[in-house]
Amino acid sequence: MEYKGQFLVTGWDENTLSEKTDGVKTSHASVSQAYSGDMAGESSVEFLMSYQSQTQATFVGFESFVGAINGLRGTVTLQHSGQFVNGVASSEFVAVASSATGELVGKVIAGHFQSGESGKANYTLTLS
Repeated sequence: MEYKGQFLVTGWDENTLSEKTDGVKTSHASVSQAYSGDMAGESSVEFLMSYQSQTQATFVGFESFVGAINGLRGTVTLQHSGQFVNGVASSEFVAVASSATGELVGKVIAGHFQSGESGKANYTLTLS
C-alpha cells in the first residue's frame, strides 16, 4: 500500500566545501523538515551535494525522522539518493537497516519525493 503527504522545509543551512568554476562545486546542507499526511512528524537531514552547474546537482544524504508513519510511532533513518534539476529536487529513499525504533522496528520503508513550490515537497512511500 502507498502512503502519501507533504513535507515543508523549515530550515536550510548550506556551506560550500569546494568550488571550481561556472557553479561546479561540492556543498553540505543541514536541513530541517515538517511532515504532514500519512507520515507525520519532523526530521533533520544532512545532504552532500555535487553541483554540475547552478541549476543541476546530484545529492546523497541521511534523514533522521521522528513521528508516525500510518499511525506507527517511532524514529527511523532514511538514506537518500537524489537530484536537483532546474529548480526541482527529487530523491529515492530507503530506511537504513536496523535504524528504526518504537513501532517502526522491523518495517521496510521506501519511497520518493519531488519538490514543489515554496519549500514544499510531495512524498510517496511504502511500509511493509
